[in-house]
Order: sequence, then structure tokens, then C-alpha cells
Amino acid sequence: MSHTLLFSAPATRRSLLSLAISLTICANAPAWAQSQTTSASEDESITLDAVTVTAQAGKTPTTEGTESYTTDVMSTATRLSLPIRHTPQSVSVVTRQMIDDMALESITDVVNITTGVTSKAFDSSRSGFSARGFDITNLQVDGVPTTWSSGWAAGETEMDTLIYDRVEIVRGATGLVTGTGNPSAAINLVRKRADSKAFTGSVTGQAGSWDRRQGTLDVSGALNERGSVRGRVVGSYLEEDSFVDLAANEKSVLFGTLGIDLTDSTLLNLGASYQSNDPTASMWGGLPVWFSDGSRTDWSRSKTTAADWAEWASEQTSYYANVEHRFDSGTKLYAAYSRSINEGDLRLVFLSGAPDRVTGQGLSASPTWYDVKREQDNLDLYATTPFEFGGQAHEVTVGLMHSKQTLVTDNRPPLSRPATGNYYQWDGSYQQPEWGPSTTYTTQDTEQLGAYAVARLRLADPLQLILGSRISNWDTSGMKWDKSRYEFEHDKELTPYAGLIYDINDQYSAYVSYSEIFNPQDYQDSNGDYLDPLEGQNYEAGLKAEYFGGRLNAALALFRIEQDNLAQPDAGQTVPGGIGQAYYPAQGTTSNGYEIELSGALSDNWNLLVGWAQFSAKDAEGEYVNTRFPRRTANLFSTYRINRLTLGAGVNWEDSNYTRANNPLGQAEKLEQEAYALVNVMARYQLSDALSAQLNIDNLLDKTYYSQIGFYNQQAFGAPRQSKLTVKYSF
Repeated sequence: MSHTLLFSAPATRRSLLSLAISLTICANAPAWAQSQTTSASEDESITLDAVTVTAQAGKTPTTEGTESYTTDVMSTATRLSLPIRHTPQSVSVVTRQMIDDMALESITDVVNITTGVTSKAFDSSRSGFSARGFDITNLQVDGVPTTWSSGWAAGETEMDTLIYDRVEIVRGATGLVTGTGNPSAAINLVRKRADSKAFTGSVTGQAGSWDRRQGTLDVSGALNERGSVRGRVVGSYLEEDSFVDLAANEKSVLFGTLGIDLTDSTLLNLGASYQSNDPTASMWGGLPVWFSDGSRTDWSRSKTTAADWAEWASEQTSYYANVEHRFDSGTKLYAAYSRSINEGDLRLVFLSGAPDRVTGQGLSASPTWYDVKREQDNLDLYATTPFEFGGQAHEVTVGLMHSKQTLVTDNRPPLSRPATGNYYQWDGSYQQPEWGPSTTYTTQDTEQLGAYAVARLRLADPLQLILGSRISNWDTSGMKWDKSRYEFEHDKELTPYAGLIYDINDQYSAYVSYSEIFNPQDYQDSNGDYLDPLEGQNYEAGLKAEYFGGRLNAALALFRIEQDNLAQPDAGQTVPGGIGQAYYPAQGTTSNGYEIELSGALSDNWNLLVGWAQFSAKDAEGEYVNTRFPRRTANLFSTYRINRLTLGAGVNWEDSNYTRANNPLGQAEKLEQEAYALVNVMARYQLSDALSAQLNIDNLLDKTYYSQIGFYNQQAFGAPRQSKLTVKYSF
């Protein structure tokens, strides 16, 4: 990227000229590569003719401060820093500007506006994500995957977006980097960095529906005179009620990071983050679907099954350090260590069964208290080097990843089970039982070691081949609820990857790619045994385009997924101990479909995100699988700036989805959420260069819909119309 400045006016201080040149050159350059400036005596006066200063800066994926709906490069798919047009898979990047414009508070909010990716809420504190008809089973932070299971969720899907620069989503299998080639998608949360040498930041206050109150501070700057040590602190505190009776939440977020230039070519990043979710009256599951006579219920959106003492509280703590060194030859070395700790305090009551239509009697209460702790340590090492061969420039990356995760759940049994009474009169005053002593309920230790290599080979000027493979060892052992032990391991599992990109011209590219699927599963059958890993293949072909110098990206992707051992709900069966739904492995599953996305800027004042995705997933017998995921989805959001006023609007639409379950009379029924659309709008006014006010209204038309239907044979409502007013002061 080139930056040019023209100076023709007289200047009174050479130091001011040097500073201006330095700041402009360094605006998009890495901190450790910024140019040095010179100074002169303060009383020196000079007059300059027109001078042109040009600096070449490499493309950067950082989106903060760009006001963009796209990015220059990304690396989630292959670890190679590639433009979106040269990444041979279907990808989306949710930039910092998108997050701010749409007021996307959590990773779940990000998923809900992303092309081809959907979320379903299991209850008030858990969500599940999907793409192309399959569950998304890991989240990445700075490229390092973390797996979790919804049954033992400890805030993973409630992570706040405040500390992230962007979210990169790669649809399709990504086993080359992650080790588990899940054919759905990889969601990579990329942290903010301490890049600024100048003291800068913002203070934000927000108020909204259901007594929402939030304050946020984000400050960064140099910590020494040279600016070789930079710091950044981000903090936030939130209090809010809910559209659901009794429910409320408090959330605290704190993030600190240092950027240290060890040399002109070596950058060290250190950081830590903490998030606390402290909800009140948390629900476990949803609302009853049927009355005892088999007829359907019709609850209000505010109805709850929670006790006033119930909570699904969670804390997430992470520490990380990474160092990157660049040689004059272009070779880059990267090493990172991270540790994450997720803890959950699950003191809940589960209401099961079907109430009598007249008396409201008949629900059974299952109070329970679980403590969850998931710890993961990660080591990530890789080297990237360019080389020339046959008159063409190429690039190769080799890497090693090691992760170890420990999950421990403790249980405190209730010593009594008070009756629920008339559910029509349920007000959350259900008596909290006396609890027994805490004992270890389950354990699980998972260790993964993987080595990979990937090369970008330019076969000819318009033709590139990306070729790679990974070899992984995966070991899991633990204890079940009944104290029985289990252990399984997968050694030397090979996950190949190949992509071919053809540049039709300077704007358009065509690609094909192939990747294999290998994904150990956390699902259990009705005997309590874990299902065999998912195995299969992922095929993809598509067209991509860049417009306006890369400010606008467009893509069309066609895909086919073939796999065995897909976990499907085993109707009416639970895992022994009653802790969750039992599953069976479906064989010969295929998913076919396509995705279209356009994201970026149509002009200096007009940003746009629009996407469409659809698929058809069936098993070997031609029966539809994972019908709880919508087959077709569409998303649209656009903003237009008129002087100091920015107006935005969008819509998220999804097709119908359903599950099958038995009603209280033992009859099979189809529980369906019909197709629906949610309309969202925003307006921001720049009161001054430093002060802005923004209003967001979600679900403008107040559409009533289910965020999930069928989980535990229950249903949960999505949020009604809500608004947020944000006032931000930047300095």
C-alpha cells in the first residue's frame, strides 16, 4: 500500500514536518516497522517546494479505524496471509466497523448477521452455531481453536466482542490449521492490539430497553518516550433486565495488552482478558410445547421456567503471549502460548413434562447444581518463508500446534424436590432445596498434537496452487457420571488440503478446493458411549471478485460435503443419568449448496453487506438430517453517510426449520418454526469531531419467533423489539 503526501506551504519547524511524515507513513504499517524521524532546533525555519514522500506498507488485516466492511488479507483458512479473492474457500470477515454499526455485543450476535451461519438458543445462557447443515464445534481466538460442548457451556457463546478487532469465518472444513476438519465452519476471533504510539481512546455510555445500562473505556498509547512499548486497556460494565420475567444480568469485561518492539524486526505481544457473566433467574431449557392432552401451548414471550435463585453464571479468563520476527529475506517466525480458563456455576431447576390445560399441574422439577471448569493450554509455532523457483514467487508455511484441555464437572445433589404446583401461577418463588456435598461428576482430558505444512505455488502468472497437509494425534480420556472410565485415541490422522486459484483478470478469480474431514465428537449414544469421529470429504468451487481496488469483495461458492458418523438425535432417548439427549451416527450424509456474498464499500459514504446461502443435507436413505437448521438464509445491512449523519438498515431472514418429537400421548409430531425476517435499523450523528450519538433498533417490526424449538421437547422465544442508545466520546 502506498501513501503520498504533498507539501507546498512554509513550515516553521522541521520536527513538525518529520512528525507528519512519520505518522502518515506509519498509519497502516506494523508498529515494529515504523520509520524513524529526525528533528532540528525549534527556532529553525525552512520553506519547501512541493515534495512527494512515498512509503510502501504491507497489507494489514487490522480493520479497526478503517471504517471498512472488508479487509485486505486474512489467514484463518490456511495460515497464509491471503486476500479474500485468493483464499480458496467461502469466507466472511465481520469487521470492527460492522460490529460498531450493528451494535453486535456477543459472538452470538456476530453469527446471526453472517452469511451462511446461524445460531439457535438452547436456553437463556447457551447457544449453538451451525453452517452448511452441521454444528460448529470450536471457536478460535487468534487462530487457536477451543472446543466446548453445549451441555457444559461456561459462557463460550456469550463472549463479548469489545476486545476483538474482527471475526473471520471460514465455511467448510479447516482441518489443515485446526486439526479437526469439521465441515461446517471455523470462527476466529482476532484480538485488538496495542499499536498506537499516540495517546488515544474512547469513553462510551449506553442505555437501552429493559433498563440496560453500560459504560465502556478503551485507552491506548505509548508507555515510553520512543514508543517501543505500547499499552492498551479495555473495560466495560453492564447491567440489564430482560423481556423474560425475573431475568437480569450483570457483565464485566476487562482486557489489557502490551505491544513491545524488542528490535526493529521483532514484536512481542502480551495480554490478559477477563469476562464475568452474573445472570439472575437463568432458564434451563425452554417452555413446554404441549399440554398433557396433546394440544399445543401458547405462552407469552415473557414466560419463564426459572426459579428466582437460579443462575448460569460464568467467568472466562485468558492469558497470552506471542512473538513474531521478520527477517530481511521476508521470512516470518511466530511463536505463541495461551491459556484459557472457563468456569461455570450452574445452579438451576429444570421443569419437564406437560401441564394440565385447566389446572396447570403436572410439571416435574429437577433442581441441580453443577460446577464446571474447563482449562486449555495452547502452543502455536510456525514459520513462513517466500522463495523463488522457475521465475515465479512462492511461499511455504510449516507449523506445530499443541493443545491440552481439562474439563471437570462437580455436582451437588438436591436433598429435596419441592413440587412445582400450578404453572399458570409460576412466579419463580420455587423453594431452593438443601444441597448435598459436592463430588466430581465427570472429567475429560483431551490432548492434541499436530504438525502441518502448506505452500502457495504460483504455477503461472494467473494460476496458483495451495497445497498442504496436517498430521494429528488426538487423545481423550475421562470419567463418566457413573464413575466408569473411557479412553480413545486417534494417531497419525492425515488431513490433506488443496486449492487451485485462477486469476481470470485483475478483478476476477475462479477456484476449486478439496479438504478432508476428521472430527472427534463429544456426542454420546443411549448407552453412554461416544460416537466415532466424523469422517468425509469437502469439495468446493467458486468465483471471487474485487472492485474499487479491493474495497468491495464479492464471492459465489458451490460446495458438496460427504461424511459418515453424523450425530443425530435418537428420539426419546437420553444419555444414561439423564444429563442430555442421546444420539446415533448417521451414515452416508451429503450436503450440497451454494453461498453468495457482497461486502465492502460502494462509495466513500456507502457500506454494504449482503449474503444468501442455502443447502440440502440428507443421509444415505435420502432422509433429511439436521432439520433444526434453516436450509436457506439471507442477510443484508447497509449504511450511508450524509455529512455528519449515518443511516443504516438491514434484514436477517431464515427459512423454516423443524424437529420431530413425541407428544404426551406418544404421537409423533413436527415442531416447526416458519420462515421469518428480522428488520434492524440504526442512525448515528457526529455531534462534533470527538462526540457521537448512535441509536440501534433491533427487530423493528416486533416479530414473534422461536429462537429454538424442539430442544428437550421445549421451545424458547427470540427477543422482541429492543433499542440501544450509545454516546461515544473519542480522544
